[in-house]
Amino acid sequence: MYADINFKTKKALKEAVAQGKRIRVYQPNNMFGVDPPRDGTCAVEGPWYPKPHTWYAKVTLKEGFIVKVR
Repeated sequence: MYADINFKTKKALKEAVAQGKRIRVYQPNNMFGVDPPRDGTCAVEGPWYPKPHTWYAKVTLKEGFIVKVR
């Protein structure tokens, strides 16, 4: 999954979440029609394709927004 903003680094994602920005996750090319979780955890990666992924993070979601980055 990806964050809905194309963060170049995991640190940038962490900083945005710490500042209270409302960031969602999404699954590109969602061919099976499975919605991303609203609550719980999932893995995200970045930056977006076609750039090579250089960071990965486990995030906690609450009501569809990232509230914690590990």
